[in-house]
Amino acid sequence: VQLQASGGGLVQAGGSLRLSCAASGLTVSSYHMGWFRQTPGKEREFVAVMTWSGGVRVYADSVKGRFTISRDNAKNTVYLQMNSLKPEDTAIYYCAARWYTGSNWQRNSSWYAYWGQGTQVTVSS
Repeated sequence: VQLQASGGGLVQAGGSLRLSCAASGLTVSSYHMGWFRQTPGKEREFVAVMTWSGGVRVYADSVKGRFTISRDNAKNTVYLQMNSLKPEDTAIYYCAARWYTGSNWQRNSSWYAYWGQGTQVTVSS
């Protein structure tokens, strides 16, 4: 299994970025797919999750209304569209996956079995 995150970069506050997480070895439509972020000295923080059915999408309060998680089954890729970016969104962003047949999900990073390598997002003020 490999999750390849990309799309990070440097953007001014108020700008947008779209992160991609290309999966191989698993089918994103069969897994709960999540996005997390981490800054130096802090624990990995939940950002968003989409359940395997696509019927449940949940966001951290800090990004609600600004970020959108989606997927393209044909490309086996999950996206995180980030709009109205703020300096406090600066972090390394990771995608994660867990196979699960129900609708329950967790914010705890330890619940996820597979992780991408991370992509740096820097928002300047």
